Amino acid sequence: METSGGLSLNASDKIFEDIKAAARRRLPIDGAGGLTLDSVAAEAELTIAEINTHFANRDELLTALITDAYNSSAEEIERADFAARESGATPGARLLAATRALRAWSLANTAEFTLIYGSPVPGYEAPQDTVGPASRTPACMALIMLMALQEGSLIAPRRTIPGPPLVKEEAIALVGGLPGEPFSDLLERGIVFWANLIGLLIFEVFSRTHDSVRDQSAFFDYAIAVAAENIGITVS
Repeated sequence: METSGGLSLNASDKIFEDIKAAARRRLPIDGAGGLTLDSVAAEAELTIAEINTHFANRDELLTALITDAYNSSAEEIERADFAARESGATPGARLLAATRALRAWSLANTAEFTLIYGSPVPGYEAPQDTVGPASRTPACMALIMLMALQEGSLIAPRRTIPGPPLVKEEAIALVGGLPGEPFSDLLERGIVFWANLIGLLIFEVFSRTHDSVRDQSAFFDYAIAVAAENIGITVS
């Protein structure tokens, strides 16, 4: 019986993990759209029958890879935020630590980053099972934001959105309701921050800023500080 991460694996579990590991090795070569069970079987030195014991088709394998990627990146973010929070860091320092962790994961796992944040795979529709793992990262950012609101360190915005909320009821329920004035559009601002963060990472991972930015790490920190101002958090 072999082990993985200190846990014992039986033969079936080992094959399951071997298949996913082989698929991750094929991702940079084939791309998510070109990934096939045949190529994964060859990479893992397994038969198609052995692959089909765990994954009936390519989409089931992609779902497993997507779930793992979301969970892996979220674990890095949550670990970084926990360490920052335990050290007594400000919300701004926590936000910077969490986003730096996502950046580090993205640069170390570009194929997996592309899988979850790149172009959609033609013909693939992610099942509901991926929603929970996908929500972990923005939930961490939202928690930092809401804790800043609760402790009174959030800076009131100069302008708010007139009229009804622009977010869905389920998103409002997820954070326990809308904040009062002057923070009634905090959820909208949080989504803008999230979009800025992922866009920033896409630009770096896909080399969109390498011709114009002198220091990628310093620019990332600067961009996070600028984006955080929009949600009322100071990153210093």
